[in-house]
Amino acid sequence: MISFFACLILLLVGFFTYSKVIEKVFRVDDRPTPAIAHPDGVDYIPMKTWRIFLIQLLNIAGLGPIYGALSGACWGPSVYLWIVFGTILGGGVHDFLSGMMSERNDGKSISEVVGLYMGKVITFIMRIFSIVLLVMIGVNFSVGPADLLAKLTPDVLNKMFWLAVIVIYYLLATFLPIDKIIGKLYPVFGICLIVMAVGIAGGIVVEMGADMPELTIANLTVTHPDGLPRWAMMFVTVACGAVSGFHATQSPLMARCIKSEREGRKVFYGAMVAEGVIALIWAAAGVTFYTNHGSLLDGMTGLNAAINADGAGNVVYEISTTLLGPVGGVLAMIGVIACPITSGDTAYRAARLTIADWFHIDQANIPKRAALSFPLLAVGTFIALALPWDVLWRFFSWSNQTLAMMVLWTGAVFLHKYGFPPMACMMAALPATFMSAVSITYFFQAPECLNLPTTIAYPVGLAVAALFFTIFVWRILVVGKNDITPLNQGKA
Repeated sequence: MISFFACLILLLVGFFTYSKVIEKVFRVDDRPTPAIAHPDGVDYIPMKTWRIFLIQLLNIAGLGPIYGALSGACWGPSVYLWIVFGTILGGGVHDFLSGMMSERNDGKSISEVVGLYMGKVITFIMRIFSIVLLVMIGVNFSVGPADLLAKLTPDVLNKMFWLAVIVIYYLLATFLPIDKIIGKLYPVFGICLIVMAVGIAGGIVVEMGADMPELTIANLTVTHPDGLPRWAMMFVTVACGAVSGFHATQSPLMARCIKSEREGRKVFYGAMVAEGVIALIWAAAGVTFYTNHGSLLDGMTGLNAAINADGAGNVVYEISTTLLGPVGGVLAMIGVIACPITSGDTAYRAARLTIADWFHIDQANIPKRAALSFPLLAVGTFIALALPWDVLWRFFSWSNQTLAMMVLWTGAVFLHKYGFPPMACMMAALPATFMSAVSITYFFQAPECLNLPTTIAYPVGLAVAALFFTIFVWRILVVGKNDITPLNQGKA
C-alpha cells in the first residue's frame, strides 16, 4: 500500500513541478489562439478550460490505461515505475508539446506539424501513418466496448448490435461540430471515469490493502508468467498509461478550442497525469486482486491466465463487481466503456481533420465534411468485421509508441529551431531517445514482428537509439546553429 500511495503522490508532484518547468521552457504568451483568431463553428470553437480538460482526458483515455495497465501488471509492481516516470518525463512532455506545437501552428494536425520541422518525406510518412493508426484505433475502440456492453445487457443485444450502435454514434461525433456531442457528453463521461477510478482505488485499499505488493527488489524482478521480457514488452503494453503517440493525434483537437496558451499545461500535461493516475489504479488492482493472500508470482500467473482465457474485459468486470458490488460494478463498467468509445470517435474525427489538412479541404462545408466522414467509418467498420481483435491491438500497440517517438523528436527539433538552449531541448530529446530504444527493440523481438532473440533485439534497439541521439546532438551543437529562428518575445 505504501508503494501505491508513494507513486500516486509522485504523479501529483510531477504535475505541480515538472509541468511548470516545461511550460516555462516553452515560453507561453498571450497571443490569440486559433479558436479566438478564426472560429469556424465546427472544429475551431472556444470552450471553457474545465470542459476542454475533461474532453482531452476522454480523448486520450482509451483502453490503454485500463487494459494496458492490467496486462502490464503481469510483470508485477515494476509497472508502477514505468507509469509514474513515463508519465512525468515522457507522456506529459509529449502531450504538452504536441498540443502546443499545434496551437502555435494554427491548430494543424500532428502529421502537418511534424512535417513542418522534419521535412517533406517525413510529412508524407506521417500522414499515411497517422490515418492508418487512427482508423485502427477507431476499430479497436469500437470492438472492445461492444463486447463489454454485450456482457451487461440481455443476450438479444449482442456484440454485433452494440457495434452497429457505436459505429452510428461515431459517425455523428465525427461529422457534427465538436461542441454538439463531444462538448456536451464528454464532461459527463469524464466525471464517470474519475468516479470509477476512485471507486476501484478505494475498493482495493479498503478490502485488499494488506495484500498490495510493495516495490521491493524481489518484486521488481518478478518475471512475466509467459516469459515475455520486461524490456521492451512492458513499455509497449502499457501504452496510453505512460507514453502514447495516439495522444498527439488528439491534442490538436483541443488546440483548436483553448482560449489561452496558459491553459495548455492544465489541459495537455494535466490530462496525461490524470490518465497516469487511472493507469496506476488499474495496475494496482491487477497486481493485488489475484494475489489475495497468496504469493506475488501466483497472483501474476492468475492475472495472466484470466486475461488469456477470458480477455481483459472480463477481468475488468470481475474486479469491478467484486470490489464494488453489482450496482457499483455496473457503474464502474460504464466508466470503463466510456473510455474507448470517447477515444474512438475522436480518432475518426482526427483522421478526418488529418485528411482535410493534407488536401486543404474546407471542413465548414457540410458536403465536403460528409465526403470524408462516411468513407472513414465505412472502412473502419469493414476492418472491424474482417480482422481479429488481438491482431489489431498488437498493431496499435507498436505503432502507437513509434508515433510517440517521432513526435518527441519533433518537439526536440522545434525547441532547437526557436533558439531554446540545448538543456531545454533535452527535455524532449531524452524521452525521444528512450522511446526510440523501446520501439526498435520491440520491433525486433515481438512475435508479431521479427521475433528475434533478445541477444539481437536489445543491442540493435540501444544502438539505433544512441545513433538518433548522437545525430541530434551533433546537429544542434555543430551544424545546426544557422537553423535557429530567434523568438520574438516567446513567439514562434
